Amino acid sequence: MQDKETDNLVRKARKRDPDAFTELMQLYMKDMYRVALAILMNDEDAADAIQDTILVCWEKIHTLRHIPYFKTWMTRILIHKCYRIRKSTEKIEELEEYEEPSAWDEYNLELKEALSLLDEKYRIVMTLFYSEGYHIDEIAKILSIPKSTVQTRLHRARKKLAKDYYGIEREV
Repeated sequence: MQDKETDNLVRKARKRDPDAFTELMQLYMKDMYRVALAILMNDEDAADAIQDTILVCWEKIHTLRHIPYFKTWMTRILIHKCYRIRKSTEKIEELEEYEEPSAWDEYNLELKEALSLLDEKYRIVMTLFYSEGYHIDEIAKILSIPKSTVQTRLHRARKKLAKDYYGIEREV
């Protein structure tokens, strides 16, 4: 969908148009799923985070300052929801085996397993950069970290993936 059409949907949703808001959420559903799964590593928790995010977006869409940044705003809400869910889950349970990805997830399973071995701080940056197409500046803003930290995490994640997944120990 073109940016103008998306911006138009956001404008309508800000005027409390439920159909426009629903279409907007459907447009970004896969993106939200990938981000939530990268943090939570569990389908049910990812679904909970997405549901909470959709509710908050509907209730708070009037606080969105810049319409073109809707996806960034929504992703930031989603990330905060994921961290809250993970924090509450860690208090209740010890670390258990992660669930298999859902059938409609199009990632290569071996690569997904390699990504799951990365520390979360690297996994989320890789997901936002490669899967979601955010620029380094946008990722820094979403995660509230310096741009140089994003660059370092991307570099280290690539290096670790090259070593673990491909068996390459050279500089990436």
